[in-house]
Formats: sequence, C-alpha cells, structure tokens
Amino acid sequence: MRVFLTGGSGYIGRSVLRILAAQGAEVTALARSDRSARTVADLGATPVRGDLTDTAVLREAAANADGVIHLGSDVTAETARVDLAAARALQAGLAGRGTYVHTGGVWVYGDTDGVVDEDAPQKPPAITAWRRANEDAVLADTGSGGRPVLVMPGVVYGGSGGLTRFFYTDPGRTNGAVPLIGDGANHWALVHVEDIADLYVRALGAAPGSVYAGVSGVNPTQAEIAHALSQAAGCPGSIDKLTRAEALERMGPIAEAFALDQQMTPERARRELGWTPAHTDPLAELATEQAA
Repeated sequence: MRVFLTGGSGYIGRSVLRILAAQGAEVTALARSDRSARTVADLGATPVRGDLTDTAVLREAAANADGVIHLGSDVTAETARVDLAAARALQAGLAGRGTYVHTGGVWVYGDTDGVVDEDAPQKPPAITAWRRANEDAVLADTGSGGRPVLVMPGVVYGGSGGLTRFFYTDPGRTNGAVPLIGDGANHWALVHVEDIADLYVRALGAAPGSVYAGVSGVNPTQAEIAHALSQAAGCPGSIDKLTRAEALERMGPIAEAFALDQQMTPERARRELGWTPAHTDPLAELATEQAA
C-alpha cells in the first residue's frame, strides 16, 4: 500500500511511520526542512519537500498514494484556514480512490457528563472551537464519493514527548513543581503515543465517514496525573496549585483545555477496527517514561 503522511517527523507521526514500515507499506512523507526530511527517511519514508501551505504539492502527493494520513499542523493564527485548505487538497488528490484520515481531538467535547462516546454533544474551549467546521467539511466529502475518516486523539503521552511532558516535566516551566489547575478532580482522556499511532494505521481500513475517539478508556484525574508526573520530574509530591486565571497566565489558552473534565470510551474503535490499546496503566508509565 502507498501511503502519504503529513506530520511524519512529529511526535505521533514517527510512531505511525514505524508501524507502516513494519507492515511493508510504501510511504512518502511531507518534510518542510532538511531535518524533517532526514527524520522521515531514517524511518523508511521518502521525503516530499514542502509544507502545509503548498497545496499543489499535497494534491500531487495524495494523487500518487492509496491512502493519506494528515497529522501535520500549522501552529499560527491561520491554523484553521491552513488545515482546511490542506485537507481539501489531499482529498482532491485522492479523489475517492483511498481513505483520507484526518486529525481532530477530543477536547472539542468540552466537559463530559461521565463517560461518553463520539456521539456526545460538543462544547469546545476556545483553543479548539475552529475544529468542528473543518471536520464537518472533511466528512461531507463522503457525499462526493470520498472516503474520509476522523481520528480524535485524547491527551497523548509516552516516550519523549506529548503535552504532559511539555507542560508538566520541563523544569523551566514548572519551577521544580508540577502545576495543578484547581483541585485536580477533573479527568483526562489519555492515550499512549504507540496506541494512537496504531489507531491511525487501522483507520486506513475504516468505512467512509467514520469517527473515532483515540482514547485508552482509562481516565485518571488531573491530580493523579500531576502526582505521577512529579515523580517523573524528580520532585515527588511537589505540586504547584494554580487558579484557572493563574494557569491561563502561565500556560496560555491551552490551560482551559487542561482544566476540562473528560471521560471517554474507545469502544467504537475496538468494535469496528479491532483496536485494543496496549497501554492501560498510564499513571505508572507517566511516573517513569516521562523522566527519560
């Protein structure tokens, strides 16, 4: 199978590339720098030079593939526009010949009322409010013969990256203590990077229009996560309690997302794709892996 990947040199993308290579797929991957090109090449992919704004490059690369996984992101004020233009170019290049896997995120659901699935109402914080319109446009391509699939990762952890590491174990950001927003009773829908990568690859075989929450089904509280990360940071039990206003000042808009209370189930992906997350003890892993 020929697969084109954006974001291949990124945190999740590297794990996706390893799985595709192990399966014998012929992979091309977007690379916007020499460093990115070397990274994807070392993982067995052929680099395609360009970035997400190069829609002609995206369309041509997709036209030469049997499936596309779009993991790349443009972290600027133009994020929403660039993401949609890239998606449209990739879908146009595929022209319904193969599956187009688009990236969303479970934060669009806002606070959940207990454990919910993909059909729950969406109440996104400001940082992800733009996603719904883009995702609706992507999924609407089924009406024109396209094969879009939406994967919505939870908070990704594991290995050498992830949001938990960036905001919780970087000494420059924590001042020796792990931040906790409010009382920490809110839950996070977590997923290990290797598990979410497996879901992306499986999604290439999903039915058109499918939507999957990429979560492990283990939803610890923010307080439990903070205490685990304090061990990883080498300061066991050292917690810096922040009000929401203080968290917003320190972390920026993402603090609003970290303060969400979310519990989600992976049952749909388990039932339809046979996806079974292998990492089911996130607190133990966060206390050790993040120290690496």
